[in-house]
Amino acid sequence: MKTRNLRDWINRGGMGYAFFARGVAGLGRSLAALGVVLGLGLIANTAFAGDKVEQPIEFPHDIHAGKMGINCMYCHTYARRSRVSGIPPLRKCINCHTYIPSVRNKPRIKKLFQYWEEKKPIPFMKVHDLPDFVRFPHMRHIQRFYFELHRPVKEVCSYCHGDVENMTVDQKVKPLSMGWCISCHQKNHPLPKDPKILKGMRMIYPRMEMSTHPEQVVEATSGHGPNDCWQCHK
Repeated sequence: MKTRNLRDWINRGGMGYAFFARGVAGLGRSLAALGVVLGLGLIANTAFAGDKVEQPIEFPHDIHAGKMGINCMYCHTYARRSRVSGIPPLRKCINCHTYIPSVRNKPRIKKLFQYWEEKKPIPFMKVHDLPDFVRFPHMRHIQRFYFELHRPVKEVCSYCHGDVENMTVDQKVKPLSMGWCISCHQKNHPLPKDPKILKGMRMIYPRMEMSTHPEQVVEATSGHGPNDCWQCHK
């Protein structure tokens, strides 16, 4: 059908055209609604900086990590040897609190033993949850900053998790966004300035070439891991 004849047909059959137009508009609205639903699905149960995540038991980090000075890795034992830090098993809590009768009657301790007697794990909610396409190996960071550089454990952990030793329920206070991570990589893993070295390196995130600490720039044959996109996205 020629363009002119099609225009005449549309003008004569206004009802058909209106039906077609409404169908297209309705499809557009449906797709938009679907996008909103999918977006909400992606962010559901995801904590943003400042959000408070309700936990089945209000574990007092301020008492254990702060007042008692317990090393974070005593409870989160996987942090130094795995990608995830891990949640301590209920057995570890019971082993301590069995011999601390002075707090046995506190509501949260009673609830703790109730889970133990019922042989159920405590369904703690994850607070620092990264997307599935992001790879963050705790062991790499703990091994470098704690075991190699000998920085205090509370400093190493608090850089991403905030001042946990002054919190009761763990709360996300850092954005943990890509830009936020890159700013740390820029400071601790700046790229060499020699173009001959840069030529043979893998694809680099452009902003990572701009270091605010030129004294830390060292010549190397690789991007030291964090400067390579594939290290975090693979």
